Amino acid sequence: MAEEVMGSKKVIFKGYITGLPKESDMEIVTANTVRLKVPEGSTAVIVKNLYLSCDPYMRACMTKPDEPSYFAAYVPGSVITGYGVGKVLDSSHPDFKVGDFVWGMTGWEEYSLIMATEQLFKIKYTDVPLSHYTGLLGMPGFTAYVGFHKICSPKKGEYVLVSAASGAVGQLVGQLAKLMGCYVVGSAGSDEKVNLLKNKFGFDEAFNYKKEPDLNAALKRCFPEGIDIYFENVGGPMLDAVLCNMRNHGRISVCGMISQYNLEKPEGVHNLFYLIRNQVRMEGFTVAHFIPQYHQFEDLIVRHIKDGKISYVEDIAEGLESAPAALVGLFTGMQGFTAYIGFHEEGEYVFVSAASGAVGHLVSQFAKLMGCYVVGSAGSDEKVDLLKNKFGFDEGFNYKEEKNLSAALKRSADFHFQKAASMEHAEQLLA
Repeated sequence: MAEEVMGSKKVIFKGYITGLPKESDMEIVTANTVRLKVPEGSTAVIVKNLYLSCDPYMRACMTKPDEPSYFAAYVPGSVITGYGVGKVLDSSHPDFKVGDFVWGMTGWEEYSLIMATEQLFKIKYTDVPLSHYTGLLGMPGFTAYVGFHKICSPKKGEYVLVSAASGAVGQLVGQLAKLMGCYVVGSAGSDEKVNLLKNKFGFDEAFNYKKEPDLNAALKRCFPEGIDIYFENVGGPMLDAVLCNMRNHGRISVCGMISQYNLEKPEGVHNLFYLIRNQVRMEGFTVAHFIPQYHQFEDLIVRHIKDGKISYVEDIAEGLESAPAALVGLFTGMQGFTAYIGFHEEGEYVFVSAASGAVGHLVSQFAKLMGCYVVGSAGSDEKVDLLKNKFGFDEGFNYKEEKNLSAALKRSADFHFQKAASMEHAEQLLA
């Protein structure tokens, strides 16, 4: 491939932080020149990034390190790194050819030179969504598989609790547990997520931890006979309550502790004695130590996907400019982010259903800020009045009073909605 020189957008980390991350902690810049040719004598690859993963561990990389960690801290003034999916544009590595799709550690930028190829994987299955390789078939999915199957050694009929259960890792843990014949409960931070766990991912039970005044009582309600396996994603008070409810010879797989990442002083854990009393094994892990088993995992999950045994939900933000908001959204609530990522261009005609809801009314305000004409539907005249007089919709209607919804839509506005699909969208990105 002949050497080419072109511009490339990238997301720069500005400096170490404390507390919650902010979009202003990152900056979008454009490099004037990018060489799309690997250095002579190397075994590097150059990729065009198609999808970039946004994961909670990245917050830890934004803190000035006091001691070495399993993820290196970001360097102020440098490109943010994370897992992603890309297409190989040039390669001097024998395992990666031009045109291959790959996933692994890359930069938050349009084009990346990847020198460290040890944890770069050629994508084997291109007939499933490529975006799954940042989640379900990537690091989060592999984490779920390793933490559940390899650390917890589950058995049919056991009682399993998953915290942060609607997240990229948790939703797969729950489904793997159900496929093993376990009884599965998940905790999440909203009623909408609880509904998702029970009605889409097949959890036996779920609860909104924000509505539980006593987590210990909530766990005893869900697990009157105790917990065999706890997949730990959050830490803090949840972990403390779980320790009191573990059964003899229970196992706790420690994947992450998202509740602690933004605290200057982490919360203590007070009930560790239960590890001794109930002979509980608690083990932390990182997936890097299980890399040789990745393809075994990949084959299993793809088979489950094609058999319709596993569901997965993704939030996809369009464009590198959306990346800082996506990362911040992990810690400040995803409803606003969900609204933001589905939005399009100035001057378009936009229709929003369930428009008075937590997501819908924010969609409209993003749309109005972009100069769009916005119509919303709601279930009462009072809500329609709210849409038009408080949230600034151009028009609204009560769908319960419309005999012909098609006619109502044509009367109100023309609208257009686009949703990217995996391979087709990836090819469009490369065009």
